[in-house]
Amino acid sequence: MTAILSVTGLEKTFGSVTAARDISCEIPAGQTVGIIGANGAGKTTFVNLITGHLAPSKGCVRFEGRDVTGLPSRSICRLGISRSFQVAQIFPTMSVFENMCTAVAIAKAGGSLVRGATRALHAQATIEDAETALALFSLSASRNARASTLPQGLRKLLDIAMASAGHPRLLLLDEPTSGISVEEKYQLMDTIMGALKTRGITVLFVEHDMEIVQRFADRVLAFYDGTVIADGPPAIALADAKVREFVTGTTIHVRTPPGGAHA
Repeated sequence: MTAILSVTGLEKTFGSVTAARDISCEIPAGQTVGIIGANGAGKTTFVNLITGHLAPSKGCVRFEGRDVTGLPSRSICRLGISRSFQVAQIFPTMSVFENMCTAVAIAKAGGSLVRGATRALHAQATIEDAETALALFSLSASRNARASTLPQGLRKLLDIAMASAGHPRLLLLDEPTSGISVEEKYQLMDTIMGALKTRGITVLFVEHDMEIVQRFADRVLAFYDGTVIADGPPAIALADAKVREFVTGTTIHVRTPPGGAHA
């Protein structure tokens, strides 16, 4: 499959601290990738380097064959890479519908943000796109609710729906199930992943819940100490000895076979 995202030798240093080092990977279009690792392992730094919120110290990021290394986040977003954050980025005093219309209008505005967004806000095409997105993310029933009154799960849905408003080809999600109850998390992820698959969006999502990773990721990138220590299908990556030691917290005990030799 053709790589939508290609990362080569990516590094980020802050003075004497190395937050990311020697990261290389290719993400095929249409793949769903789970990014795992303990706090401080480099997951968010990796996401920030791809989305332009940080400029790399070394290395290259290519999106659909184009070098986007070090471009500002707004420029990268216009090219087709979007993201959501761990804390939902919504307009709390607006209704759900108004939030969605605003996100669509901003996406349609392109480079002329204020004037273009204002012009697009009440356009019929904006309203239609917003209604379609609300239906796709199962938010139509909350259409007229003030965003500040939404429970955490619906806030997350609205945030991710807004992040997908510009029909990005690549979307990065930062802990989409953070703060969500055990009873809600699977239904939430079913809705999110179903909607993004319908739109043909390639997804990278940072997640601490290994059950969510196992169920929804096609592939896992496991981070430790700023670099990737495992890369593969969930069943293989999560069984890796380093992942079990440094990420999931399951220590590997190697059994010594008869005769004292190690296998």
